[in-house]
Amino acid sequence: RLCYRPDNINSDGLGEMAELKLETAPVDRRVPTQNQAKACYMYYNSWHQCKYDFSDEEPQCKKLRQWAHSMCPMEWLERWEAQRENGTYAGPVPGETKGKSAPPAH
Repeated sequence: RLCYRPDNINSDGLGEMAELKLETAPVDRRVPTQNQAKACYMYYNSWHQCKYDFSDEEPQCKKLRQWAHSMCPMEWLERWEAQRENGTYAGPVPGETKGKSAPPAH
């Protein structure tokens, strides 16, 4: 399936068409099918933790990113990314020690 990829902008300022395999996250029995907000939040945070632990190029991180983008409304993703950049994201932030003092440097 061909899809418009705005992240691949060429010199004309236009995105290019790219072959993209579309798939969604697997069924998770912990999350009811009626409301996927919990799965969205879980995959989004797991993706960022994976990026912190490994890299954005790690296959599992790519899969988590795809699942987050398939489960979450784009408005949520954009808002959460802006909050992460501003340091106001209320969810878990990899590498951050909330409420804990940093270990003393030796």
